[in-house]
Amino acid sequence: MRQYFPLISSDPLTQLIKRKGIYNWNDLVALIYTIPYGRNAKRTAFELVISENQGTCSSKHALLKCIADLNNIPNVTLILGMYKMNAQNTPHVGTILSVYQLDYLPEAHCYLKIENVRVDYTHATATMTAIENDIIQEIEIQPVQVGQFKIAYHRDFLQAWIEENAFAFSLEYLWNIRERCIEALSQKDL
Repeated sequence: MRQYFPLISSDPLTQLIKRKGIYNWNDLVALIYTIPYGRNAKRTAFELVISENQGTCSSKHALLKCIADLNNIPNVTLILGMYKMNAQNTPHVGTILSVYQLDYLPEAHCYLKIENVRVDYTHATATMTAIENDIIQEIEIQPVQVGQFKIAYHRDFLQAWIEENAFAFSLEYLWNIRERCIEALSQKDL
């Protein structure tokens, strides 16, 4: 899908990746695919994806967007998408959602658009086909926005969803359900 793009920047992030023996975009994407899913110590310290050997959809895709920008790789955008997380498109959360009698839960997911095609490098089996028909909303963001902005955006979206559906539970209650779902995903070999 991508042309060969060498990593040419002398910035610290690109140099960290080069020390891992990665010298081009395609090899970087292949590496990111193999890195296990897990939260990093700091959301916006993208080098931690490499040094901690783990990352989430946010940290992995923000790292890739940073590298694309630093190395003049064109047509790469970072997307924050809200999708209907359910048992069909995210099987590891089905049990939790059923306990709370929820058909789905709006979830924030970061991915890239490369040449306007959605791609997900979260883990080796990630594919956009699983959630593509369940995307509710998309916005383009900058890497730094995977921190507090993403959290606030997601919480605001959930609050509006609660009010729109006249649910009897609070945002904190719903957020805790969501955290249980994310924990379930972290426990699986994705």
